[in-house]
Amino acid sequence: MYWARHLVKILKAVEILARPGGATLDELREGLDVDRRTAYRLKDTLEELNFPIIEDISSLDGKKRFRFMDRYLKKLPNLHIPDLNLSLAEVIALYFIRGNARIYKGTDIERNIEGAFSKLDAFMPDRMAEQVDMIKTLFITSSSFSKDYSDKQEIIDTITDAIFRRQTCTVHYHSFSDDQTKKFRIDPLHFFERDGGLYMFVRTSDYGHIRTLAVERVIQLDLTPETFVPPDDFDPERRLKGAFGIVYDDPVELRLAFIANTAKYVKERCWATDQVIIEQPDGTVILEMKTSGWFEVKKWILSFGSRVEVLEPQKMREEVRQELMDAAKVYC
Repeated sequence: MYWARHLVKILKAVEILARPGGATLDELREGLDVDRRTAYRLKDTLEELNFPIIEDISSLDGKKRFRFMDRYLKKLPNLHIPDLNLSLAEVIALYFIRGNARIYKGTDIERNIEGAFSKLDAFMPDRMAEQVDMIKTLFITSSSFSKDYSDKQEIIDTITDAIFRRQTCTVHYHSFSDDQTKKFRIDPLHFFERDGGLYMFVRTSDYGHIRTLAVERVIQLDLTPETFVPPDDFDPERRLKGAFGIVYDDPVELRLAFIANTAKYVKERCWATDQVIIEQPDGTVILEMKTSGWFEVKKWILSFGSRVEVLEPQKMREEVRQELMDAAKVYC
């Protein structure tokens, strides 16, 4: 699911081909400021996305022109746009997506989103306008703890291009573990968002390992001429479900005891795909789950303070105990 340079070009191509009479390949190339090969590839991409493009030979100059089928266009004063025929449910879904786009604040992606919704507002049927005003009040999101990507626009664009084209990249990446900037080759696979941050799944070209990189730690990213084939055995959605945070390491099997006044909070959430909640006669609950991400799990456990006790594994129990003892010393 990300709006960036390649997607902007696709949208511009739609706008050009939606003009009365369509456009020649040269007009498409000039309008997009790309070479002929790229213009032709974008036209092919639109056809792959099921845009109904037809070819005409102009009676004036004999040149081949590309345009959308007439019945596909909705005619408006001084403008032709694809007839979307959005239902109320679809409009609600779009505004929900808009409300959750806070990680793009300050980037071209945010400006494109806002521009698109300005046009959506302008062409909204009168009968739906009042409903849309109500929809806008449904989704209020907070930017607390979200990261600032306003200075990463070019990198986000390059990553998006690489994912679209399946192009190997060279990345300069700052590692927190040893406070060093490292250079290595990656095959970028997918973007994903977690807790206000933008991350990407990549495959390291040299070793074939799947890694997670934080976009804000990418110092430099360069496209190489090489292309790659995405791995067939990698399921990003399954990987996200199988980890507690964004760190994917050896599985952790946990047994945690939560006191009664925290039990309701624990029971109303899904903490891991493989979890079991056992209610006790005294109102406490035992949470058993299998996940990954040792450091993030420990940080989460510590956030409950004295309201949780680690029963298993013993190593986690000892580490949490030591953290709490060290914290207590600060206040002695």
